Amino acid sequence: MTVDVHRTIDAVWRMESAKLIAGLTRVVRDVGLAEDLAQDALVAALDQWPTSGIPNNPGAWLMQTAKRRAIDGMRRGSMQDRKHEQIGHELESKQESVVAELDEALDDNVGDDLLRLIFMSCHPVLSTEAQTALTLRLVGGLTTEEIARAFLASEPTIAQRIVRAKRSLTDAKVPFEVPRGAELNARRSSVLAVIYLIFNEGYSATGGEDWVRPGLCEEALRLGRILAELMPDEPEVHGLVSLMEIQASRLRARVGPSGEPVLLLDQDRGRWDRLLIRRGLAALDRAEALTPMWGPYTVQAAIAACHARARTAEETDWARIANLYSTLAQLTPSPIVELNRAVAVSMAFGPAAGLALVDELTDEPSLKSYHLLPSVRGDLLTKLGRFDEARVELERAASLTRNARERELLLERAAACERGATR
Repeated sequence: MTVDVHRTIDAVWRMESAKLIAGLTRVVRDVGLAEDLAQDALVAALDQWPTSGIPNNPGAWLMQTAKRRAIDGMRRGSMQDRKHEQIGHELESKQESVVAELDEALDDNVGDDLLRLIFMSCHPVLSTEAQTALTLRLVGGLTTEEIARAFLASEPTIAQRIVRAKRSLTDAKVPFEVPRGAELNARRSSVLAVIYLIFNEGYSATGGEDWVRPGLCEEALRLGRILAELMPDEPEVHGLVSLMEIQASRLRARVGPSGEPVLLLDQDRGRWDRLLIRRGLAALDRAEALTPMWGPYTVQAAIAACHARARTAEETDWARIANLYSTLAQLTPSPIVELNRAVAVSMAFGPAAGLALVDELTDEPSLKSYHLLPSVRGDLLTKLGRFDEARVELERAASLTRNARERELLLERAAACERGATR
């Protein structure tokens, strides 16, 4: 019975913690202090629910408990000592009115607060690594241990990163608000980038023994869906959600029976999740309806949609995908985008055409340690029957990747080239 209660508490915490922290941060103006208050409510639940039972509205119970802790802290003056300047001098003379204000404020709709929390977690005063860890902790409700495990980092490292991030936000007096104007556009891009970074680490793990980590993909999808609800008129938010939904639909097909990678063209499309595809296409339609000027996430979602709509690999509209990559290259010029365009060109117009584009990237400094450059080049050389050259490229790709499963796949392909060259 206790085990079931603890599982319920864990599920409730994942759903409600961000709202708790967001509502408290608005009033106490310190994300670290707000998290402490929310954690106090969680501890109270762990202590009381196994005996008293799960409340009818567990989220409201946690909010009410956190609220009481905040009010008690103000009455004791502990918050005044810690956050005197931020909360204001009126705490000294009008404590009761501030308590009432806190009580009322925490009963407001939390949608705006949650949006503020997301933007605060992704403030540019923090590094990308810190933004990612803090977003997963505060908005995703993940524990430090879970974040460390997901990113193959030590728990103390992640804990220090989170503590420093919260301290940096406090020291920089980062306001608890959604920015406006040009700053909003810049910060929104940062928020979307952090969410997509989380998704990509789950979709194609950069290191470790596993090819995919579905838990991270699910968390990124949840964050994206929250953001889409909070910012319904932002086309790029829906573009990102569409991209993640469609890519996530392939997760089951990306891994073989023994955990080995299965590449896109070799996947059993019957294992693709049709519900996620429908959701992704609906999000793409919504993004397109909001503006005729597509952003980079919407373009990438359109590319993913081309794959999703093809019943077989042979039916894929590679010419359209190549054109979409050209559009993406204009929006966000990048050697990686050009590499992807080269793959699409090779599928549409032959491996020689693709190889010519890849060869233009071989001297690109930013791709020197990028394992997919020699991987793609090796694949194209294999298709052209240049097996010795292909083997060298694939072995180099294997030496560059940090993912064990991917390394095995690349070495298998290199060995196949060696066999092909001896025939």
